Amino acid sequence: MRKLLFFLPLAAFLILAVVFYLQIGKDAQYMPSALVGKKVPDFTLVSLQDDFVYMHDDLPNTPYLINFWGTWCPACHIEHPFLIELANAGVPIIGIDYKDEKALAEQWLEQKGNPYQVILMDEMGSFGVDMGVTGAPETFVVDGSGMIVYRHQGVINAENWPEIKGYMK
Repeated sequence: MRKLLFFLPLAAFLILAVVFYLQIGKDAQYMPSALVGKKVPDFTLVSLQDDFVYMHDDLPNTPYLINFWGTWCPACHIEHPFLIELANAGVPIIGIDYKDEKALAEQWLEQKGNPYQVILMDEMGSFGVDMGVTGAPETFVVDGSGMIVYRHQGVINAENWPEIKGYMK
């Protein structure tokens, strides 16, 4: 029994070494989404622009992006100019103002420009929870049938856009 206890730390070390070895070369930023391959969850959110109540059926029936952002988010400030470029190139983007105040969001868009076709307010973060959002910015690619086909956590930029664009079919 004593010999077994002697080798227990060695066994634990070997198991951890194998686990760490298997993680080498994997993208540490990648976080799979349980929603990929499923429809966008049902929701009822108010538009920032006109106080219209939007539901799932009001979303486009062509491929589009759902982008979660907030004025409190430093990375969203970095991402925003590229979203403007995408919108100017004709990429449809639905913005979700995530856990934010309406007045701050309106001021942000007035100063920085508006890349979104529609901006929905998720002040309490409930839609974000339904979508599995872990923070902002976070973007989902949705196909024409309303299925989530890709999730990107972090800033969208010229470097990663070609991969994301590949999912917009």
